[in-house]
Amino acid sequence: MSESTKELSQLAIDPSRKVRRKSRTKLFIILAVIALVVAVAFAFGGKLNFGQASNSKSATAAATPATPPAPPQSGDVVLTVSGYVIPRERVEISPKFMGTVHMINVRKGDMVKKGDVLVELESDEYRARRLQSQGNLAAAEANLKNAELNLKRQMELASSNIESKRAMDEAQAAYDAAKATVTVAKGQLALAQLYLDWCTIRAPIDGTVLERMVDPNELVVPQSFGGSGPSTSFFSMADLNDLQVEIDINEADLSKVHLKQKCRVSPEAYPDKKYDAYVAEIAPQASRQKGTLQLKVQILNPDKFLTPELTAKVEFLAD
Repeated sequence: MSESTKELSQLAIDPSRKVRRKSRTKLFIILAVIALVVAVAFAFGGKLNFGQASNSKSATAAATPATPPAPPQSGDVVLTVSGYVIPRERVEISPKFMGTVHMINVRKGDMVKKGDVLVELESDEYRARRLQSQGNLAAAEANLKNAELNLKRQMELASSNIESKRAMDEAQAAYDAAKATVTVAKGQLALAQLYLDWCTIRAPIDGTVLERMVDPNELVVPQSFGGSGPSTSFFSMADLNDLQVEIDINEADLSKVHLKQKCRVSPEAYPDKKYDAYVAEIAPQASRQKGTLQLKVQILNPDKFLTPELTAKVEFLAD
């Protein structure tokens, strides 16, 4: 054997060693597969156990009935809603005929009593009309008196058969006409006096002047004709001792309120102020667009801290 052949035979791998290496590789692969199977089984087993635990908890919860909430006690707040303070009755004072403002006796914010003179309109024309009506009435009454005397005279003559029945009828007709003329004259005088009285604008209620819309020498009319024409109102006024809170309540909360329900009102400007109140009015119709129903809460014993159009919080109390 040559020397090169000996060297090649030394480099050749023993077949027994090849088999040993193959068996080790197979063993490593088998172990890796087993480890992978165990890991997957553990992962799915954990999820399954968690699901089983959740199902058992759900079953336990379903088996145990939920405890109903305790009913609210008397005086507890069952609902809180915000609204705006408004006067229960707001009055717009307007003229009854077209005229010119002569004098204004009050200012914005003044407190007035029912019957106080607020505005005086120019009344010269209506004073002249009253004077004319008084003259017409005096003439009509004089004519009536003359017709009455003539009628009596004709009745006496008719009883003595000196005068005919026709003359007496004419005298009766003249008397009736004179009497009707007196009635017309009295009506004209009353109308002239009425217009003269309307020239003096008086307060219809006790209250506070909220807004003034006219100035002296300004023309006023009883109704608007559109555009920027004459004013149709002198003042707006209200009794600030009679206030309410106007609120819009959601449909979902309607079951929590009812008429005469006690409430507590607190203005946003003065959160430390609390006022007793009650539900005074519930609108008979809801707003489809807003999904709300309007309520008015009457405030008991309001004071100077409550001003119309202020935002206020209303707490509805359990009975």
